[in-house]
Amino acid sequence: MANIQIRKYREDDAEAVKEIFTMGMSEHVPSSFMHLLKQPITQMVLMIVFCALMTSSKSFLLPILAVTLCLAGARQFVVHVFNKYIDTSLKKDLNSISETYLNQKDSNFWVAESDGQVVATVACLPAVEAPGCLELKRMSVCRSHRRLGIAKALCQTTADFTRERGYAAVILYTSLVQTDAQKLYEDMGFEKIREFAVPEFPAKILNFTLLEYRLDLQKDRKRD
Repeated sequence: MANIQIRKYREDDAEAVKEIFTMGMSEHVPSSFMHLLKQPITQMVLMIVFCALMTSSKSFLLPILAVTLCLAGARQFVVHVFNKYIDTSLKKDLNSISETYLNQKDSNFWVAESDGQVVATVACLPAVEAPGCLELKRMSVCRSHRRLGIAKALCQTTADFTRERGYAAVILYTSLVQTDAQKLYEDMGFEKIREFAVPEFPAKILNFTLLEYRLDLQKDRKRD
């Protein structure tokens, strides 16, 4: 954590925040693609395509080319899903961080700065689906500054902010493929309370599952 400062977001951080978020989300494309390939329906479609063309063409080349094209198309589909989510997020709140977080009650947006460069972000605001809780959002750390304790410090900053305002807990949502994030949250004392499928059609095709985690601050208070 040497030379790392956690501070409130400023307007001149806007481009750095967007870049960190975009790069962080794009990193999940490979693991999401592998998750798609492990789905039974994906494997069944690839097998049907291969066997059908193998039977009709009597050649290995055409089935292999067809399966290769199917895999390339599947990866582009995953890229499209993530790009759409990134674009939606940028339009929804990351283009108006001050209005969404800083100007609202019990909300905030922080950045971690290293040698004058923004290297990580996190935010929180009242949880819509969990009254009495704040929701941790937009946690992302530059690849070059991971494993330095920055993410844990940002989680703790959010927890302290939540406790100071009298909320019972911090909740957050992460995806099944974000295994490093899951480990981080569990190390910080968050408990996984449910899993659920994303209702949007593209996510259903991916069998994309979200996990809800909760950090109960009342338990922390009792231990103190």
